Formats: sequence, structure tokens, C-alpha cells
Amino acid sequence: MRTILLVGNPNVGKSVLFSRLTGVRTTVSNYPGTTISYTRGFTKLGDEKLEVIDVPGTYTLEPNSEAEEIALKMLKKGDVIINVINAVNLERSLYLTLQLLERDTPVVVALNMWDDTKHRGIDIDLEKLRTMLGVPVVPTVAVTGEGIKELMESVPGATSPSGPTRSRDERWVAIGEIIEQVQHIRHRHHTWLERLQDASVKPFTGGSIAIAILVLSFFVVRFIGESLIGYLFEPLFNGLWAPVVLRVSSLMGGSGFLHDIVVGKLIGGEVNFVESFGLITSGLYVPFAMVLPYIFSFYLVLGFLEDVGYLPRLAVLMDTIMHWLGLHGYAIIPTLLGLGCNVPAVLSTRILESKRERFIASTLVSIAVPCAALQAMIFGLVGERGGQYVVIIYGTLFAVWVILGIILNHSIKGFSPELLIEIPPYRIPPWKIVVQKMWMRIYGFLAEAIPIILGAIVIINMLYFFGVFDIISDITAPVVSGLLGLPKEAITSLVIGFLRKDVALGMLAPLSLTAKQLVVASVVLAMFFPCIATFVVLLRELGVVNMCKAAGIMIAAALVTGGLLNLIL
Repeated sequence: MRTILLVGNPNVGKSVLFSRLTGVRTTVSNYPGTTISYTRGFTKLGDEKLEVIDVPGTYTLEPNSEAEEIALKMLKKGDVIINVINAVNLERSLYLTLQLLERDTPVVVALNMWDDTKHRGIDIDLEKLRTMLGVPVVPTVAVTGEGIKELMESVPGATSPSGPTRSRDERWVAIGEIIEQVQHIRHRHHTWLERLQDASVKPFTGGSIAIAILVLSFFVVRFIGESLIGYLFEPLFNGLWAPVVLRVSSLMGGSGFLHDIVVGKLIGGEVNFVESFGLITSGLYVPFAMVLPYIFSFYLVLGFLEDVGYLPRLAVLMDTIMHWLGLHGYAIIPTLLGLGCNVPAVLSTRILESKRERFIASTLVSIAVPCAALQAMIFGLVGERGGQYVVIIYGTLFAVWVILGIILNHSIKGFSPELLIEIPPYRIPPWKIVVQKMWMRIYGFLAEAIPIILGAIVIINMLYFFGVFDIISDITAPVVSGLLGLPKEAITSLVIGFLRKDVALGMLAPLSLTAKQLVVASVVLAMFFPCIATFVVLLRELGVVNMCKAAGIMIAAALVTGGLLNLIL
């Protein structure tokens, strides 16, 4: 089976083209020995089945980062290279193209975003470009599918030009000659969309747009999540699943060790899906009815913002602020990913150029950026006491993110490089692509979360049965009750937070906490220690020594912040 490699600069539409070619049956893998991921799938060309790999984006085959090193290594595995380039930024994209043409692998050039050339007054002589490069050049519009058929029909006839090996300066001279002969730019007036693009990166207008988008995203996520819970999942569980649970409980005798693990504790003979804490009650209700609706809405909004082209502009806009924290603007991307899940957020810190930046970004994400699952529980458990308490939680975490970042920036030696990032034009993404990406993320969440939640419920019930939590509660009572103002039983949630923070917060419901105690507990739980999945990734990314440093910072920051909140509130 032949392998096609999609190779190109970041943000040129490779992922959209990949989705067009392979559909939904794709897998994401880490390159051996690294955390750099790539996506692979399959397509058919006539009767032949082809493997398609979306290679990590790279600007050059002279690697300056680990992702570019992996891209270079993966080129050895391809039978055909489809070089995806941005037709609007032809001059910048051609440097990688010329490097690819110096190799022995057949190349086809996909001149993507072809529709934007007309909008921007750019005329490209395709025939002359094909002649000068010596390979097929096919104009494509990945978001609409235009040119995809012609692109794939060019693959069988692709040959290796094996051009002369040039120096860096010789390549740029060649690029200048190509651009002079094949590209002509006409004068035209800016469209309203281009004016919006410019406004998105200017401090005042960009800040206003960013605030508006983030506030709107917050309300959209909450509206969709609460609607799914209220109109779909709660009726399903209360109307259809609760009778099944009661029947299982009756068959198991209504009590006992095994009954408490499978069904949980029935309250007044009725099923309370949050407080029962059994495998078929809380074990199913928490991930599906409390967390999944918000995961769905968050990834829907995040996917749209990614594909429409807003997130790179937010990175440019945030660059100055992020420098205060010892980071550059692109670190806002891991931060936003952390609002979905801390695991991919920590993995994505690989885009940052120094170990210092990766340590600061990973620590801040783990401490002050609650994942979507935890946010779902905050909305559900704390939000019912009043929206102002949710605002206090988020305001506190944001303050910690800023203050702790400034402290780390001044206490950790190193440098923060300038931001180099490709900014794509605004485009309306195809909903099929957005939904496909959302489904892959949701599936990953469920595959990871459900086994952990069910396992945690079994372990917790066993620890309760053997009285382990009573011992831990008595030992930690001076800190939990004295410093944080919480009942000593709340230590159970803090311990379980290591397994799954959303489950841990749900365990606070039976303790009848006041609104103030819920705020303190939510903040401390968010900051205290990462869940086990994030812990494993942090250990792999930072190493044992730096992981221990980060853990010490987390515990200290959580106790200090929780103590101050207890005093203030």
C-alpha cells in the first residue's frame, strides 16, 4: 500500500484537505519517542487503497524545532508528497517546495486557498508555474472540495524532479525569479472581512473583539450545555434509567457491599444519580449527563474558533501580556486547550521553544485552567447557588494565573523568544469538518474518562468500607477545617481529585456545603493537584525533578489561595 504525505507550512489547510481525503476514519498517533502527534487515515484512488498522513506543519527541512525534526524524518516513509501551499502567500510557501523538489520522492503541489487569490487581486499563471517547478500544480479550495478530484488524479503520474541542491540564498533567488514570472498583483480595495482581520490584532479593537468573543463563547457553551442537560439527559435518566436502577437494587437485596458498588446508596428509597455513587448511577450520570453536554458545547465552539482563523490572531493580540508571564503569545493556545482538557494542553506546550516556557505554561495550565469536565461540575453544582459564585471562582483562578505567572517569570532563569506565527485569513469552516473534529475529541474524552470514573467509584467505595477516609480526615482536619473552613470529610474529594476532578467536585454535593464553602472547595480542587492523566503527561514532559517542583507550587498555591478566600468570604 502506497503512502501519501501531506506536507506544508502550518495553517495552509492541510488538516482540512486531509479530512476531505480520508473522511472520519482517522487515527492520531505520537511519533515514536516523542509527544509530537500526526494524523493518518486512508483513501481510495480507483481500486487502490492509499494511506494518507498529515505531517506536522513545517516551514523548512532545516529543522528549528522538534516538530520540524519529526516532519523531516517522516518524509523518508512517503511514496508521494502532496505539498500543500497557501496560494495567497506563494513566495513564503515556495521555500519548502524547492527543498522538497531536491529530494527523490515524487511531488504534487496543491495550490490551496485558490479562491482567496481572486478576492485579493492576485493572478497566478498556473502553466508557467508548473513548467518552472517541473511537477503537477493543482489549484484547490479544501473547505469546499474544489480541485480535490483533480489533485488525486495527478498522484499516479507524479514523478520526482530531483532538482539541483541549492544553498539557502540560491533558493530565495530562485523564488524571486518564479514570483516575478508567475504572479501579478492588482490594486483593489479591502473588503469588510479584511478590515475585521486587521482590527482583530490591534490592541484596542482587538481587545474589545476578544472580550466579546470570549463572553459570547461562555454563554453559548453554558446555554447549549444546560439545554442538553435539562431537555435531554435528565429526562432520559430520571424517566427511563431510574426504574432500571431500582429494579437492579431490588434484585440485589437493597443493601450490602456489592450493592453499594454497583448501585450505590439509595436516599429515601429513591435514586439520586449524583449522591448515590454507584457504577450504574453516578458512574454513568456524571460523565454522560453532567459532563458530556458541556464537553460537546465547548469543543463545538473551540473547533469553530480554530477553523475560522481567530485563535492565531488571539495569540498575536496576547503576545505582550503573555511576555509578563515569561511566555509568548502562542502560549494562549495551550491555555485555551486546557479549558477543554489539561492533557492536550500540556502536550501542546511542545510548540513553545524553551524548557523554561514549557515549565511555566504547563504549571499555569495545571493550576489555574479548569478543564471542561470540572467546569461542567462548577456550573452544575455552584451555579445553582447563583452566577456570582461562578464568577468569583473564575476571577480567582484568573488572578492566580496572572500573579503566579509573574512570580515564575521573575524567579525562573531563561528567555522568552519573539512570536513567529502564520495568520490565516478568516474563513467560514465547513460544519462537517468542525463536527468531525468535535466528535474525535469527545470520543477521546469518553474513552479516557469512563474507565477512570468507574474505577474511581470502585476504589472509593472500598476505601469507605475499610474506613481509610476516616483516618485521612482526622489527620488533615487542622488544614481542611482550620485553614480552608471546610468540613473534614471534604478531604475525600481532594484525594479523589487525583483520579478525576469532576467526580471529586461531585462528591461535595452530599456534604451540604454553604455557597462560600463550595467556592473555596472548587478553587482549591482546581488548583490542588492535576488529575492522574495530566500527572502522567507532566511527568513525561517535565521530568521527575521539574514535576516535583510543579507539584510543590500547586499545593502551596492552592493552600494559600484557599486560605485567603476563606478569610475574605
